[in-house]
Amino acid sequence: MNNKTPRIACLGWGSLIWKPGELPIFDGWKTDGPMLPVEFARESGGQRITLVICDNVDPVRTCWTLLEAKDIGTAMSTLASREGISDKRVAMDIGYCDLSTGMHHGLRANDIAAWAAGHELDGVVWTNLPCGFKNSRHILPTGDQVVSYLQGLTGQAMDDAREYIERAPLQISTAYRSQISKELGWVALAI
Repeated sequence: MNNKTPRIACLGWGSLIWKPGELPIFDGWKTDGPMLPVEFARESGGQRITLVICDNVDPVRTCWTLLEAKDIGTAMSTLASREGISDKRVAMDIGYCDLSTGMHHGLRANDIAAWAAGHELDGVVWTNLPCGFKNSRHILPTGDQVVSYLQGLTGQAMDDAREYIERAPLQISTAYRSQISKELGWVALAI
């Protein structure tokens, strides 16, 4: 019987890094995650525009951390809980690759599995939410549409949206982030 604790990683590129909540991470966040095409392209809770994996955008270097999880299912459940994803949506909205079984699901799962093998990981989980505004999921908004949306926010909604964009890791240097910085003055914080 193998009692080895599995090395299961969680990928991050947004608020997981500065606000992990109850996510059972240890050893901190590392900055040498897989190159993935993420962009500020999802209207999320609180009217924030958040980072998600998208097709047809340039890849950036993501972050990762090890999770205290006994298996991939536990890792998926804890990430879903942190992200506010219901049990019935876990299979769609949490990506994973399990290197021990070869099973995987989610955007860029093959690329992530190859990266994980190079880091001697047993598995990886990540948030696998679709891009788009709430009324047009799975449709990548343009940078102009994102800026226009952000310009229309006021009060706490604008403060929350700005915090998310400014606190995302510096290395998540995307085209939309550059446009938002130029047009709205929301600059990445060096934290």
